[in-house]
Formats: sequence, C-alpha cells, structure tokens
Amino acid sequence: MSDHFQTILLFGPPGVGKGTQGKILARIPGFFHSSTGEIFRNMDAHSEMGKMFFQHSTKGELLPDDVTIRIWHQNIYANTILGLFKQHADLLVLDGLPRSVNQAKLLYRYCNVLKIIHLVCRDKEALFERMRKRALKESRNDDAKPDVIRRRFEVYERETMPVLEFYPKSIIAEVDAVGSPACVMRSILDAVVPIQNKHFQASP
Repeated sequence: MSDHFQTILLFGPPGVGKGTQGKILARIPGFFHSSTGEIFRNMDAHSEMGKMFFQHSTKGELLPDDVTIRIWHQNIYANTILGLFKQHADLLVLDGLPRSVNQAKLLYRYCNVLKIIHLVCRDKEALFERMRKRALKESRNDDAKPDVIRRRFEVYERETMPVLEFYPKSIIAEVDAVGSPACVMRSILDAVVPIQNKHFQASP
C-alpha cells in the first residue's frame, strides 16, 4: 500500500456539504482536496468525455464507473506532476468518489482508505432545497429541476449508500452535517487529526 494514496473519504447524500467541508479541510497543510464534482463540471463541454458527462448529469445519472475513475486519476496525476498534491506528505481528501460499490473496488488500486467521514442529515427536503439553490447560483439550470434532483437522491440511495457496507465499520465516523460549517468541521477534525498525526510521523 506504500504507493497508494493515503485517503480520507467525505461521504454523504447530495447537498450535505461534502464540497464545503473538503475546501475548508484543504486549507490545512497536509490535506489535498479532490472533488469529482468540480473535476467534471470544469471539463470541456465539447470534448468527448465532457459530452458524455453532461449527457448523464442532466438526467441525474452517474457516468460509467471505469470512465469516472479514469478521469479522476488523470486529474490527480496532473496535480501530482504540478506539485500541488504531494503523495507521500499529503492526505488525499476525496469528495464524490466512490459513488458505487464497483467504483470502490476500482479505487482500491489507487487508494488506501484510512477514514470515512459520513456526513448525515435526516432532513431530505433541506438537502433538496440546498441543491436547487446551489444549481441556480452556479447557473446550472438543468441541475435545479426537481425531477433531476429527485433522480440524484434515488441514484444515491440505490447505488452509493451500499458503498458504506464495502468498508470496515471501524473506519467510518458519522458526523452530523446540520450546523455551521465551523461546527461541522470541528467534528470532522476530531476524526481526522489522529489520522494526520500518524501519517505525519510515518512520512519520510
């Protein structure tokens, strides 16, 4: 596992705040945030991969697993070459991946998952509204459609939730996602600081 990315997963339903918490965590030295949502949204819409992504996303569906992993790994490799992600010094904070059990299996080739932060919010309507507002703010009108948002929740419950069963319960930390970003981050840090300490001590 020495050549694998030492990884923390941010896990939870659409709109729960994975991206927000990932960005905050990335401001702390030793953490590198990788958001598959951002990677996909920044793709050239006219490229072959970009067209494929937008065809799926406008329906609230996931890209094929092998395509998702390939695009993500190309991005991580580019960040490594640029020196933005230092594999042996940084913990990889992964947001939005894996989204299916098969993706989790494919990801095993690259990542050693040390901790899963499971962000939990029982109020689905609040998540629904948060997603709608975010899509409108970012001028992604298709993503703001109620049927697309509902489809995303259905896909999450059917394909993504089972991912938690793939990993040992001992590495999963449930965090209440309701509250201020700082309050949620404090709970996340309680779970990840011991992981970073251990990684820091083991780093060459």
